[in-house]
Amino acid sequence: MDRRTFVQSGLAAAAVVGAVGFSAAPAYAAGLAKGDKAPDFTLAAAMGGKETSFALADALKKGPVVVYFYPAAFTSGCNVEAHEFSEAIPEYTKAGATVIGVSGDDMEKLKKFSVEKCQSAFPVASDPGLKIAKKYDSVVAFVYANRISYVVAQDGTIAYAYSSLDPDKHVENTLAAVRALKTAK
Repeated sequence: MDRRTFVQSGLAAAAVVGAVGFSAAPAYAAGLAKGDKAPDFTLAAAMGGKETSFALADALKKGPVVVYFYPAAFTSGCNVEAHEFSEAIPEYTKAGATVIGVSGDDMEKLKKFSVEKCQSAFPVASDPGLKIAKKYDSVVAFVYANRISYVVAQDGTIAYAYSSLDPDKHVENTLAAVRALKTAK
C-alpha cells in the first residue's frame, strides 16, 4: 500500500470512528458542566423572519435560559429539533424560561428558518466563526456547532448540559431541568 492510499484509508477509518463515536457518545457536554459559569453573549438573531438581537444577561433577568447549539439550519436533525422546541415553548414559558437556538448560519438563512422550522416561537442566533459555540465547548470539526443544550440558571451558571447528535431528547431533558429549577426555589 502506498503512502497516499494509507493516509486516505486512515482518514476514512477516522471518519467512521468519529461518526460512531459521536452517535454513541454519552449525553453530556465535554467542556461546560453543572456549576460552570456560562459565558455571556449578545448575538444578532432572527425571530418570526425579522432580525433582532439576543443578550443572555437580559434574558437571565427574567428566568433561566435554554441555550441550544445546533449544526445547521434546514438539515434534518436541526429541523426536528427546532420543531420540537417550538412546540414546547408554552411549557418553557410556564416554567419561566427563555429558549435561544445558536448556529453558525448567516442571518438571511436564520430569518427563513425562524419562520419555517421554529414557527416564530423563539429566536435563533447567528454565531459567525462559532465564537460563542467555542466558549461553550460546542464545536465539531472546527466547522459546525455541536448539538448541545444548556440550561443556564438565573445566577449565570450551567444548571444542566446535554450533548447528543440525536435531537430527540433535547427538549424533554432541558424542560425537565428547567422545571426542577422552578421547584427548587
